[in-house]
Amino acid sequence: MRAIILAAGRGERMRPLTDTTPKPLLSVRGKPLIVWHIEALAAAGVRDIVINTAWLSEQFPATLGDGSAWGLRLHYSVEAQALETAGGIAQALPLLTADGDAAFWVVSADVFLPEFRFDADQARRFADGARLAHLWMVANSPHHPDGDFAISAEGLAANEGGPRHTWSCIGLYRAEMFAGITPGTRARLRPSLDAGIAAGRIGAEFYAGPWTDVGTVARLDALNRSA
Repeated sequence: MRAIILAAGRGERMRPLTDTTPKPLLSVRGKPLIVWHIEALAAAGVRDIVINTAWLSEQFPATLGDGSAWGLRLHYSVEAQALETAGGIAQALPLLTADGDAAFWVVSADVFLPEFRFDADQARRFADGARLAHLWMVANSPHHPDGDFAISAEGLAANEGGPRHTWSCIGLYRAEMFAGITPGTRARLRPSLDAGIAAGRIGAEFYAGPWTDVGTVARLDALNRSA
């Protein structure tokens, strides 16, 4: 199964650092933030990773190369301007489904969860099923106290009916979910998730390991101080 690491954002809240370096290439505990995901995906047996880029795109292949350093292949989906999450995935679908797979991992480049395991067996079970997506949820942080989704007793994401948790920005997705989005157009992910939730086709589970949304310079500095 392939994976896409979402890395196209401008990182406005982390300026001036991101004026010259894309946020996913900023160093966390001695290596670029995005490398933590690449290493974890490689350890799980993923051999093809797509990275979508927009801001300072040329720095990604210059820094990461072709993926051979991790025993895999990196593919770059370059956007003239950031297409939002669903738009970026829709544009990258030919790369994500090149082997005929209908499902793939999605992870945002700007979250840090060093103990998360991309479980290959769970990915295969998802691919064999009928759900459109499976999301990992984490505890709410002070800057996002209301969370995003609840988790039902059946293991489905829900917009009501229980305590809301924060979406970790990691998930398994089926290509079908993005088939209606014209490549090259901007599209947010939330409407597609809400439609899938209404249809009862979005799974969810809670992840209790360490997780940080590296969205500010202060959070980046805190991670590096705690190394």
